[in-house]
Parts: sequence; structure tokens; C-alpha cells
Amino acid sequence: MPKRLLVVESPGKVKKLSQILGSDWIVRASCGHIRELSNSGDDSLGFSMDGGSVRCNYVPRDQRSKETIQKLKAAVKQVDEVVLATDPDREGETIAWHLQEVLGLREPKRVVYTEITASAVRNAIANSRKLDFNLVGAGLCRDCLDKLVGYKGSPLVWALNNGAKSVGRVQSATLHLVCQREREIQTFVPQDYWNVWVDYAEGFRAFYKGTANSVLDAPEQETETNDDAAGNSKQVPESKRVLSEAEATRLVEEARRYPHQVVLFEGKTVHRQPPPPFTTSTLQQAAGSKLRFSPDKTMQVAQKLYEAGLITYMRTDSVMLSPEFCASARKWLEQNDPQNVPQQLAKHRSNKSAQEAHEAIRPTDVFRPSVQLREEISADEFNLYVMIWKRAIASQCRPAQLRKTQVIAQSGNLLWQARGQVIEFYGYARYWNNLSKDSILPTLQQGQALTLKNAAHEKKQTQPPPRYSEPKLVQLMERKGIGRPSTYAPTVATLKKRDYVQLAKDHLQPTALGLEVDEFLQKALPDLLEAEFTAKMEDALDAIALGKHSWQQYLITWNQDYFAPALLKAKTVVVSSTQQTKASPVERKYETSRTRCPECNNFLAKIKSSKVKKKYFLKCISGCENVVLFWSDLNKTWEPPRTQTVRSENSPKSATKLSSYPCPVCKEPLSEYSYLKDGQSKTMLRCSTKESWKDKKHKDVAYFSTQKGWWSPKFGELNC
Repeated sequence: MPKRLLVVESPGKVKKLSQILGSDWIVRASCGHIRELSNSGDDSLGFSMDGGSVRCNYVPRDQRSKETIQKLKAAVKQVDEVVLATDPDREGETIAWHLQEVLGLREPKRVVYTEITASAVRNAIANSRKLDFNLVGAGLCRDCLDKLVGYKGSPLVWALNNGAKSVGRVQSATLHLVCQREREIQTFVPQDYWNVWVDYAEGFRAFYKGTANSVLDAPEQETETNDDAAGNSKQVPESKRVLSEAEATRLVEEARRYPHQVVLFEGKTVHRQPPPPFTTSTLQQAAGSKLRFSPDKTMQVAQKLYEAGLITYMRTDSVMLSPEFCASARKWLEQNDPQNVPQQLAKHRSNKSAQEAHEAIRPTDVFRPSVQLREEISADEFNLYVMIWKRAIASQCRPAQLRKTQVIAQSGNLLWQARGQVIEFYGYARYWNNLSKDSILPTLQQGQALTLKNAAHEKKQTQPPPRYSEPKLVQLMERKGIGRPSTYAPTVATLKKRDYVQLAKDHLQPTALGLEVDEFLQKALPDLLEAEFTAKMEDALDAIALGKHSWQQYLITWNQDYFAPALLKAKTVVVSSTQQTKASPVERKYETSRTRCPECNNFLAKIKSSKVKKKYFLKCISGCENVVLFWSDLNKTWEPPRTQTVRSENSPKSATKLSSYPCPVCKEPLSEYSYLKDGQSKTMLRCSTKESWKDKKHKDVAYFSTQKGWWSPKFGELNC
């Protein structure tokens, strides 16, 4: 008969933990968050700020959460002791507190582990603690902050009437970064310049560096940093920029006129230190640049690896590794790569806000055979695991040894420079190769004459700053302090879901909607878009988690001193903005098709959509909003949707048939309705009674068709 109950977050952990703990334990999952702030009270916030305190009204998230709570309550009655083993971060601590509240637990034991292995789990249970209410306070404060900003800020953008759905504390600051870069690109004015070089018969190319009197200039500082967000693009060497073709031609002619000789040849050995093991941010960056994973996908795959006991917890901002792992990695190197065993390990620093009690992301067992593992997990999981394994091992290796050479030649008064790099000892780069292989320069002597083979120039043009890739955006969010490890991936995913940004050639580009929202928020809530402002809020949450501030006092003060006055000011911007829009509407520019509207005979607009094969559909923007046409490969023509007559997305939906499912409110049959969304035909279930359309109790009765069946945001999955 089981005597103890272990409650975890993810159902994926239950099987593994049950095997580790044996028959004396029941292992159950909360399936993540089980409660959320209700939609009651002023502005549907679900909390109130009265008399220096904050009162939160939490309710089950959905029908599934209600059922989970009932199952957990039943399990509690079967055991003598309850242990809460939710994830080892602020969010996990908050979920543990919610479990304590709904299950009526007086002083539950809280255990924390960063890997699902027998030794780690048993050691955690043997060293249980009480709930950390500082962490819980930070979690509750973040809940309230996010809902306060979202519920009070979002109506501002709804008034724009352009399809904007939401404003967010982290979301809007991140969108601003993408829009700022887009405006830099739009205002960029390219400039012509010329690249000038010489080729020598000795087998290398040198680039124009300047004149002889510039030899006293300060030497160029080479900074080699580990950039996980960078792709495999190699920087092409160039000369000092020449701003006119006439000057470039003069330099080429002078290079051909005078003899060339070596005035400087130097070679030096440099050591490149190994990179630190992965944090959440760097894992998302590397997986994005090397495996083409979105941040969201990276975290989903990493979650499966963690649940299978293969890696440590994947939400962390620490680069620390346990002494046990370091010893294990050293042992592996001694057996398999003894030349790479360092005398002293490289020291890596976490950022100032990192929780040092956590570890970096690493494999739980470096000796696990990859051949066997490849058969046990999916290809995506295996590729991400191998990347994590290589990075963790690389962090424990010797530095790489590079031989860098530089040649400066002179012809007349002109200087020509060439650089080379040879890898003499790969070290950590055997496992994590971030070294560039430049050209190998011949061994030369100072004063040696060189034979000119060719001299030439090419015209180039300065390029605008590039758009951010998803890895680069995550990197920028981390550097600017926007969000924390648990929020990077969902923030980027939300921006795409809201249609504020879209992927174009692996780079994030703001949509017209995203630019409009950002432009408006710059006038309405400018502070909320500033990275420094958002970073200070994150720092405040970190301080609350450390017990340095009261979360309730911070929330009340933040609202009174900043947000409430800012909202009052923002509402005046909404009014003036709306009036201005009525006076001179800003029209979005669409590409015009050659097909005319069947009602008004005007040319239809091409509306981009990644959900249709042709990548766009046709719509009338001249007033006939009910005209939408899709390309038919069968008939080679543009046609209205086959399943229904053409109509706008907001027009009344037509019922097609009664279903066998009862309404969760009145038990009358649910009806199946068809509708258009983003140019696609979809179906949903609503109550079949006429009164339900006006009844507030039926407002949330809406089931949508998914791959797993009918699902409702309010009532969960629909079962017979």
C-alpha cells in the first residue's frame, strides 16, 4: 500500500519517477499550472489592491484542471505524506504553493532536483525543505503584473480597430526591438565604396591598409567571443574603405608602379578558452543557428530529454556545473581523449541575476552510448542531446591553440595587409568547433621582396543592419534583461501568433500590424517599450525572490506611481489617434491582382497567407468585404470557398447540423457551425438554442476542432 505521494508538473515524468521510487510511492502530475487569476473584479483582473495589500482570487484554469485537482485530492486521502516536486524555479515554486492551497496541505515537503536520476531524486527527497515564500511572492507578483499590463493595456490597441490583440510587459518591449531594427533598415541609405587588393606570386592576397605614415596607428584589437546565435557565415576580409572609384584606380596604378617588400611579419600563438555549458538562452541560440529549431521547439524537445532523465533542468541562467559532473567528464576525457585533459578548468561567469544553486544544462551521464540512444529517442531529441553533450564536454577541455600571422607589405607609400590563422591544437574545438580557418600565409622575412601578380579593386555597397533571426532576438533579450529563461521562447511564439512578426528567410520581420502597434505604443506607453524599464522590473522580481522587497508593496507602488497615471495619459492618445484616423485613414498597401471583384469590378488585392498553397488569396478592399477568392489547382481559376457561400470573417455563422454532444451549461445539443478564419474554412460547436447567443452563461461555450478532437478554452476537451 503506497504511503507517500509525489506531485510533479509534467505527466512525462511520472513513469520515470515511479520506476525510481517503487511501490511505496504514488506519482501524480499537476499538468503545469492548475490555477489562474479569475476574471472577476475591476477590469476582470482577478485581484484587488486595497489598503496596502493585494488580494488574489485564483480559480482552476479549465475543466481539465478541475478534474486534475479532484484526482489529486483523492490521491492525498490514500497516503500519509505529500511531497511537492514541481520544477526548480520561480514558476515551479509558485505551482507548488497553488497545490498546497487547493489540496489543503498544512506543511508539505518541497523537494528540488535538476535531473531525473535515481541518485538525484532520492537525495532531494532526503533533503526536503519548506516552501520558499519569497519565490512564491515573486511568482504571484509576476502573475499580477502581467495581467495588469495585459488587461488594462490591451484595450488601448483594440481602439485602433486594426486587428491588434494584446499588449504585454515583455511582449511589447521585445516587439519594439524588432520594429526598431526594421525602421533602421527602412531609413538606411547605402553608400558606395571600393575594396582594393593585391595578389602576390608567393601565394597570398593582401588588402589596402593605408599609407606609410599610418603604421604608427594603434594595432587592431581582435576580440573573439563565443556567439551561439551566429550562423556559419564567414566574414570576408576587406581593405580599408575607399570612397571613390578614381581613388581606387589611383591606388591600383600605384601598386603596379612600385616594387613590394615585407615591412612586418609577425606570428604569435594565442589560446582560445572553451565556451561555457549551455544556459536556456544559449541553448535556444545554438539550436536555432545549428539545428534550425525555433525557441519554442527547442524547449519542447529539451523538456522531453529532461523527462527521460537524459539532461538536467532546461530552464536556467547559470553556467555552473556540479563537482560530480566535472569529475565524470574528466574521467571520460582521460579514457577517450587524454591530450584534452586540462591542468586547470576554465572559469565561466554567470550573469549577475543567475541562480547559482542551479546548474547549467548538461547530460546526466556522459558515458551513455550514443548508438543505443539513437534507437530510443526521436531524431530531433537525439540531435539536441548530442549538441548539449558536446558543449558540456567542451567546457571541460583544454583551450584551443591558434597560430596567428600578419604580413604588412609596402609599395611606394602604400601599405598592404594580410592575416592568417592556423589551428595548431583543437582542444575543446574537437567537440564544439567555433574557430574560423583563415588562409595560411607563407613564412616570410622582414625586408623580403614580393612579386606582384595582380592588383585590382571591386565596387561594393554598405548594407543595412540585418533583421534579427530568432536566435539573435533571444540573445538580445537576454543581454538587455528583457524577460527571463522561462519567457524567451513563449514571448517570441506569442509575437508570431499575434501576427506582429513573421519569419522571412529565417529572419523576423515585423508585419504592418506589428509596426502600427509599436508606433502607437511609443506615443501611449513609451516607458513600457524601453528595454531598461522592463529590465528594472525583472530586477525587482529577482529582488523579491531573494526576500529583499515585499511583492505586494512593489506591485501597489508600481501601479500608483507609474502605470495608473501612464494609462490616463495613454487614453488621451487613443482619442486623438482615433480622431486622426477618421480624418485621414492610413491605408495598408497591398499588391493588386489582375482579377476583378465580381460585385464592384475593381481589382482584388493579394492578401499574403502561409496557410494556402499559393501563399496568398484575393480579397476586395473597395468595400465588398464579403468577397474572398482562393486559387483552384483543379479548375485553374480563382473561386470562392467550396464549403460555403463567400462572406466576411465577422458575418453570422450558419449552422450545418446538430451534434450528439450536450451543452455544458443547459445540456441542449451542441450545433456544428462553419466559419472563415485567415482565409481558411473551420468548424466549431456552439449551443443550438437561440437564447444562448444573448445569455452570458453561454458566452464561453465554444468548442474548436483540433487534431485530438473538440476542445474549448473554458471547458477543455469534449468527451462523450
